[in-house]
Amino acid sequence: MLNKLVSLALAGLVAAGSLQAAELHIGYQKSSLNLIVLKSRGTLEKQLATQGHTVKWTEFQAGPQLLEALNVGSVDFGMTGDTPPVFAQAGGTRLVYVGFEPPKPQASALLVPADSPIRSLAELKGKRIALQKGSSAHWLLIRAVDKAGLRWDDIQPVWLTPSDARAAFESGKVDAWAIWDPYYAAAEKALRPRVLTTGAGLVANQSFYLASKTFAERQGKLLQTVFDALSDNDDFLEQKPKETAQILARAVGLDAATFDTVVQRRPSFRVTWLNPQVVAEQQRIADRFADLKLIPKSVTVKDIVLAPQ
Repeated sequence: MLNKLVSLALAGLVAAGSLQAAELHIGYQKSSLNLIVLKSRGTLEKQLATQGHTVKWTEFQAGPQLLEALNVGSVDFGMTGDTPPVFAQAGGTRLVYVGFEPPKPQASALLVPADSPIRSLAELKGKRIALQKGSSAHWLLIRAVDKAGLRWDDIQPVWLTPSDARAAFESGKVDAWAIWDPYYAAAEKALRPRVLTTGAGLVANQSFYLASKTFAERQGKLLQTVFDALSDNDDFLEQKPKETAQILARAVGLDAATFDTVVQRRPSFRVTWLNPQVVAEQQRIADRFADLKLIPKSVTVKDIVLAPQ
């Protein structure tokens, strides 16, 4: 079940939450496994219908695009990796962290073609590496560069969406590709690349649930219902991994075997409240991006973490 601290935090918002009927706009990605299964099962819609609410689901290629939509008000709630909210906060987006899933370092990787001469992280110097700017892959690549003893300007990042990055990787226009599941798992199966490194020992690769600050302030009761639905969905995901993979395959358009791999690389889908350790890790990410001048200003992560009332 959802961590009690979340319930306490949201309970403080319920009193101020609007009781008017609303259309909840949820943003998700192909990596938002919990939300995709929730959408496919239709359980949230059923619960919200009793309150007079409806749901609109919108898919995005990656977290940065999702949070851009949240910034302009076309999305109320969504899930991204660790880095997008850092960029969004630094850019002035009015958002709040409202939950996270456990670390999944094996679910992201830095790939090179099977016949690539690159055998170590140090050999990335001067190489063209495809990735989505401001995504979790951005943080993975920074940590890989750090581990190699290189400077950020020793490499040539090529900013591409996941689909464009795969095309560039396949055609040999880039030397490496930093990517996350399910794109990573799909590439493994179809392209047979060599994994230069996963996130293990480099990044936690946690997923975060975020909401616009306005939505969190005005629709506390509605937000509570969403978390209740996610909590129930957690049980389904953990108890029925094979069925989960089949649901994801139908929804995303990849085969079930790919999603068997994706599900196995995640230790848990359990959604809980942000604890001090998680906030500290997010602050570490924010500080490193600020040091490298990759975000416009320093940020204090705890300032936008929904706190117990």
